[in-house]
Amino acid sequence: MKESPSVTRRTLLTSAGSAALVAPLAVAGAGPALAAPAGPGKDPLPKGRTRMRPYYHVSVPDNWKNDPQRPVYIDGEYHYYYLYNADYVNGGGGTSWRRVTTTDHVSFRDRGVAIPKFSNKNGDCWSGSAVVDERNTAGYGAGAVIALVTQAPDGRQGQYLWYSTDRGRSFKPGSTDPALPNPGVADFRDPKVIWDGDRQRWLMINAEGQKLGFYTSANLRSWQRVGEFIRTDLGVLECPDLFRMTADDGTSHWVLGTSANGKGRGLPATYAYWTGSFDGSAFTTDRPEPEWLDYGFDFYGAVTYPHHDRTGAEDPSLRRAIGWANFWDYPHNTPTLATDGYNGDDMIVRDLRLKKGTTGYYLASAPTAALANHVKRTYKLGDVAVAGTHDLDVRLPAYDLTCEVTWDPASPTANIGFEVCRAPGGGRHVAAGVYLPGPFAYLNRRPTINPTGGESQTPVDPGTGRITVRILVDRTSVEMFVGDGRVVHSHRVFPLEGDNGIRLYAHDGAATFRNLRISEISATQ
Repeated sequence: MKESPSVTRRTLLTSAGSAALVAPLAVAGAGPALAAPAGPGKDPLPKGRTRMRPYYHVSVPDNWKNDPQRPVYIDGEYHYYYLYNADYVNGGGGTSWRRVTTTDHVSFRDRGVAIPKFSNKNGDCWSGSAVVDERNTAGYGAGAVIALVTQAPDGRQGQYLWYSTDRGRSFKPGSTDPALPNPGVADFRDPKVIWDGDRQRWLMINAEGQKLGFYTSANLRSWQRVGEFIRTDLGVLECPDLFRMTADDGTSHWVLGTSANGKGRGLPATYAYWTGSFDGSAFTTDRPEPEWLDYGFDFYGAVTYPHHDRTGAEDPSLRRAIGWANFWDYPHNTPTLATDGYNGDDMIVRDLRLKKGTTGYYLASAPTAALANHVKRTYKLGDVAVAGTHDLDVRLPAYDLTCEVTWDPASPTANIGFEVCRAPGGGRHVAAGVYLPGPFAYLNRRPTINPTGGESQTPVDPGTGRITVRILVDRTSVEMFVGDGRVVHSHRVFPLEGDNGIRLYAHDGAATFRNLRISEISATQ
C-alpha cells in the first residue's frame, strides 16, 4: 500500500500518545495471561528480567524507539544511535537520539541521550547519519563526530548539522540554519553521508518522496545537488543507503539501498537494494528490480555499516545491518507497553557478504558471528525423521535453531516445517517451513499474538529435495534465514509465557531434519 507523502511516520509519531495507551489492550487475552506467574511448563525469567523484553535483541529501556541510525566506529567500539521518545507513554511527541555502544554487535550498553529533543527552535531530531571527520573538513577539529540530521521547523523538513567534540557522547547544533535547505517539497529527510574516496569529497543521499537525491560537499556545511535516483513504484522512499563492497569473486560493486513499500506490487515493505555502479552523481543498476534484505513484515528503517578489523581499518568484504522490528502500519500495537512499559526492539544484527549468483550479485545475510559467544548450551539432536508430527523435549524462550530439511524430490511432501513459540496445549504457535505444492518457504505468525495477521512467502525449488534453514526465536520475534541468507523472513510476535515448545511436522509425506541443533542464547542486554 502506497503511503501518502504527507501522512507517514511523522504523523503517526505526533499522535503516538493516545494509541500507545490503547493498543496493548486490543490484543485479546494478553493482559491477564501475561500477568500470570511462572508455573509448570513455563520458563522462569532470569533475575532482573521483565516479562516480554527480548533476551538477545536490542530493545529500548523504556517508552519508544524507532529508526536505527548507522553505527560509527570510534575508539574500538561501535556507537549506535536510534530515535527515542522518553515521553511516549505519557502521550508526548518528538524524538531524540539515544546512544548505545557495542564491540561484538550482540551485547549493547545503553549510554543515554546524545541529542535531546527540542534542543533548539528547529524542533526534535529525526533520522540522519553521523560520520567521524578525521580531516577536520567541517572546522570542529580533527576527529569530531558530525551528524547531519533532519529537523522540520514549521513542518518544513531540512538537514541540519550537529557536532560532537567528546567522541559522539553529546552533540551541539552547528547552526540554526539548515546545511541542506528544503527546495519546497513535502518529503525531504533521512540524509545518509559517506566519504567518497574516489573523488575526495563528502556525499549525501537524501530521501525525497519517490526520489533519492545525491549531493556533494567539501566541508559538510554546504551541499550541491549532483544527481538523483527515481523509483515511482515503491511508495515513499526513506532511510537511503549507499556503499561499496568486495564480492566473493574479488570484484568491487556499489550497492544502493532504501526502505521502501512494495506491498502494492506484492513485494515486501522492508529494505530494498540494487547492485550497480556509481560515478559520483548517478547510480546505474545492474537490473531494474530490487533485491530485498528481508521478505518478512518487520525489518524497516534498516541501516548498514562497515566492519573494522583490529587495526581499525574497514573490511570491504564484510558489512553489517540492523533493522527496526516494527512497521508503520501498526507501530503502537504491542503488549510490551502493558507488561514492560516500552515499545521498540530491533532484529538481530546481520553479517552481510556480497555474492555472485547466476543472475547477478546479491547480499547474503547471517546472524552476526559473535552470537555464538552468547550460547548457554547446545542441544545436538542429529537427524530426526518425521512423518506427521514430532514434539521435541527441548523447550526454550530464546534460541538459535539450524538444520537441513530433506525430502524425496520424486514424491515431495506437501508441508514441512517447525512450530515454534508453541503453546503447551498446541494452539498458539508460529509456523516456519516449506509448502512444496506452492512451492514456497513461509513464516506464518497468524496462529499466535501478533501486530496483524500474516504469512510471508518466498519461492523454493521442490526438485532439490533439500533446504537449509536457520531460525532465531526470542521473546518478541522470529527470524528465518533460508539457504545462504539471500532470503530472510523477520516477524514481530508476542507469544505468551510458556509458549516455548517446538514441534516438527511433515504432512502428507515424510521428511528428515538433518543435523538439527538448537542453541539456547543467554540474556545479553
